[in-house]
Formats: sequence, structure tokens, C-alpha cells
Amino acid sequence: MPLAPGATLPRSPHPNPTRRPRRPSPGGGAARGVRPAAVTWAAPANRRTPRCRTLPAGRGSSSWWRRSERARDRGPAMEREVQRLRAAFQTGRSRPLAFRLQQLQALRRMVQEREEDLLAAIAADLSKSKLNAYSQEVLTILGEIDLALEKLPEWAAARPAEKNLLTMLDEAYVQPEPLGVMLIIGAWNYPLVLSIQPLIGAIAAGNAVIIKPSEISENTAKILAKLLPQYLDQDLYAVINGGVEETTKLLEQRFDHILYTGSTAVGKIVMEAAAKHLTPVTLELGGKSPCYIDPDCDLDVACRRIAWGKYMNCGQTCIAPDYVLCEPSLQGQVVQKMKEAVKEFYGDNIKDSPDYERIVNLRHFKRIQSLLEGQKIAFGGETDEATRYIAPTILTDVDPEAKVMREEIFGPILPIVPVKNADEAIKFINEREKPLAFYVFSRNNKLIKRMIEATSSGGVTGNDVIMHFMLSSLPFGGVGSSGMGAYHGKHSFETFSHLRPCLLKSLKGEGANKLRYPPNSQSKVDWAKFFFLKRVSKGRLGLLFLALLGVVLAVLLKVGAGAPSIPGAPTLETNSVL
Repeated sequence: MPLAPGATLPRSPHPNPTRRPRRPSPGGGAARGVRPAAVTWAAPANRRTPRCRTLPAGRGSSSWWRRSERARDRGPAMEREVQRLRAAFQTGRSRPLAFRLQQLQALRRMVQEREEDLLAAIAADLSKSKLNAYSQEVLTILGEIDLALEKLPEWAAARPAEKNLLTMLDEAYVQPEPLGVMLIIGAWNYPLVLSIQPLIGAIAAGNAVIIKPSEISENTAKILAKLLPQYLDQDLYAVINGGVEETTKLLEQRFDHILYTGSTAVGKIVMEAAAKHLTPVTLELGGKSPCYIDPDCDLDVACRRIAWGKYMNCGQTCIAPDYVLCEPSLQGQVVQKMKEAVKEFYGDNIKDSPDYERIVNLRHFKRIQSLLEGQKIAFGGETDEATRYIAPTILTDVDPEAKVMREEIFGPILPIVPVKNADEAIKFINEREKPLAFYVFSRNNKLIKRMIEATSSGGVTGNDVIMHFMLSSLPFGGVGSSGMGAYHGKHSFETFSHLRPCLLKSLKGEGANKLRYPPNSQSKVDWAKFFFLKRVSKGRLGLLFLALLGVVLAVLLKVGAGAPSIPGAPTLETNSVL
């Protein structure tokens, strides 16, 4: 339904008063409605049957029983699958470096050899062109695999740890080790990369993995279930497909780490389920990522980059700029520059552009469409329910309390909220939940860094959007309600590893250990303070001091008394230590 710029959609005059709020479900990031319980009947007073009974809604239908029985049957199957992978992991087969590298190479071969099948599945799920699917998903995966293949020997190696004077003759290091069986719950908006990219880190760390793709992107989920067993070790890596019931049963199992990508509401469900087994979680959630435009800025560049990040994948990107903050005098210019950028990207007929995707399903289409109600549309606003098309849209003079500002948009609508200056923008951001990303455009680097220091977000890109996601050396993740933990590159490896501290001591030198054995004395305490608290520089003088101390320790160990004096060391009482 086309709308002229500046037009306003009326608010719905008759909201349904009987409609219950939807409860989020753990099915791959999708929130599905749970129908209210239904009161079935009231028995006569002379019956022993209770006056009324409450059953789950829909229980009277055969379809409810089929779903219930299927979910009940899947519970033991899920448990057996997790146990099967755990048994394979406990054989130690996934630990050798050579095996991990071989599996990563096989994964790379799968992506390359079955590229057309993967791209076709993404196109079917999101109406995405093959070129866009390749550049936004496949390219990222190949780059991540290549990085892991190159760096894995370094990542997996023991890392020497700094020592104090008490352990200077010992061996101290940190050894990364695999955690066990991982669960990766992917998302539908980038269904390939958000399942495979964390898988790369889990394989590199030496774990067994179960992937649960989102059922909303069903074509990609099916192709992953078909292809991964053909290329990877079937005893260590598995794909489980299904909806809410299957995901719920899967979350009842014990895993050693869970990585979930999706909404904050479902993230809470995942975390609650994980807590029952004390399973650590990485939650990559969402939120409303703000974008501040400073008056001292190249508006042409800023608006082109914002338009690219906002309307890519039809706005269905967790770190897309959710709204713009700028001074009132800039608002009209921002709208004009954004319009020019959209035309540059998608042409005069956006609907026919192969580079502009569609909303994933009808439910999300209607949710996003409802956000336009009562808003001032400065650009776009056209929708087509039959094809789930929503045009790139800009809203101006948006009320901070409007519905469009109370939830993550996850669609091609960009509200502009006027603020007086950068300080008011900082206050606006800090009054809300911590976002997954924050963007600021300015020629003034001091202002950019001041805004970074004064706010909190999962990640930041200055003078661009989304690009911090592309750099594997940066951890990607949220903070507060936008998530916890991080992954990408080495950070993925460490997320799926236990960094095990190791200290190897000799059975010799027992004399020096009497410092820690009872009975205690002031002399022992003084020596302990010296060994624990003394810091030695790494320069020549520090090395000379360590050499001298080594000689002294040797004398102490052999003689046991009359130790020579060391500057800064306590006086040794005869036979008090040795």
C-alpha cells in the first residue's frame, strides 16, 4: 500500500481486547504464541468430578496430541544423541591438532563444493540473490576457516605464564583444552554464517558439536542437515532440526557450552535451561543499536554507509543501525541524502532490485508494518503483503516513547530522533538498555572517543556501520540485555576452550618449601612477603638479580643457614627455614 512522503498511517482504532501477549519460545530465535489455557466444562454439583478443570489449549484436538506425543518421543532421542556425541568425544578423537585441521579442511571443501546448493537454500529462505548470499555469508565463512587453519597451531599451543620468585625454577603455562559437547543454536536472518561461524571455533577447539538451525529458515536448515554428515565426522558433529518442541527438549540435555543467537526474550529461556546444568552460555542477542550523526560530518558518506547497513538483508541484521540521533537542523538533510543513497543502491524501482530482500515471513511482516502506525513517513512506507515487501523507510520527528522506539525493529524502517547535541545523545543512549552496537559519525575523533567512553555497547564502529563484525581479531558479542560472551577468530576458539592453568614443580628443593610448612614464624612470613611481592624488572639488572638469587637459593638448599645478605630481603634466622 503506497504512501506519499509525509503521510501518516492512522492508529488501529479497535485493538482486539481478547488477544493475549505472545510468550517467547526457544525455537531458533522465533517468538511463537502460546495459546491460553481453555476451561472445558463445568460438572453438575452431584458429581465427584471437580467443578471445572483446566487443560492446555488445543488438547481436545488430535493435532495437539500428535505434537505432544512427538515432543515426548523426541526427549529420549535427544538424550541418546547427546550421549552418543559425548561418548565419541571421550575417546579423545577430536583432540589431536591434525584431526581438527582435517575437519576444518573438510568443512571448507563442503562450502566450496556445495556452494550452489547452499546459495539456493538461502535464496529460498530470504529472497536473497546469489551474489549477496555469497558476499554476506559464504565469504565470511571461508575467511574464518582460513584464519583458523593458519592460526590453530598457535592458538592450541601451551602459553607460558609469568612467574614470581617463588616459582622461578618451575614450569608455568596455560593449556587450552576442549570443553566437551557444544550446542549451537543458529538464527534465521543469516542462516548459514550464524550456524557455521561458531562451528568453526568449536571444531578448532577440539569439541563435539550439535547444531540446531532455525526452523524459520527451513531450506538452509535442511541442506545443513544433509551436507554436514557427508563431510564431517558423524560421531562428533550432528545437526538436529525441528521447532519449539524439539528445541525445548534439546535444552533439557546437559551440554558443556551453549551458543545462542536470537532475541533477548529467548536468550533468557536458554540461560534458564543452561543454569540447571551449570552450563556456560554465549548469548548473541539484539537491541536497538543507535547511530549518532555529528554536524561536523561528511553527510554524503555517512548517509550512504548508514543506508547500506540499515537496508542490507531488508533490515534483518542484528547490528543494523536501529535509529538515528541528530540535531533537528540535520534531519531534512539526512532524509535527502539517504533517499539519494537508496536510489543509488536499488534504482528507481526498489521492488524489482535483485539486491533488495524480503521479510522472512508473514508474521514478521505484519509486526514491522504495525510499527508504521501513527508515524510521520518522510520516505518509503510502501508495503506488499503478498510478496512480504516493505520499502526502505525513514521516519522523522519520532517520539522516543513510540512503539517503534520500544522494540528492536529488525526491518527496513529507520526512525530519526532529534537531539540537541552529543551530550543529549549520550544521555538518550544511557537511559536505555545496552545495545549490541553503537555507531557515531564525525570528523572529530575526540568526540567519537568521548562518546565511546561515555556509553556502553557490545561493539562500536566509528564513521561506518557493521564493519567491526568483519574483523576477526575483534570479539563479537553483546553486553547486558544485548548478550554475553563473544566469538569470531581466536575469540571463538577461546569461547569453546577451557584455559587450563598448569604449574609443574620438581620433587627437589624441599628445603625451600619449609617456608609454607608449619610451624609458622615471623621470619617465614617475612621471606614469604619477599618472594610473593618482589617484582623484578626484565632488564639487565633484573637478570643479574635473578642470577644472584639463584646462587643464594642453591646455597640455602645445601647449607641451610648463614645465607648471604640480599638487598631488600629479610634476615634469615638460623634453621628457621631449612
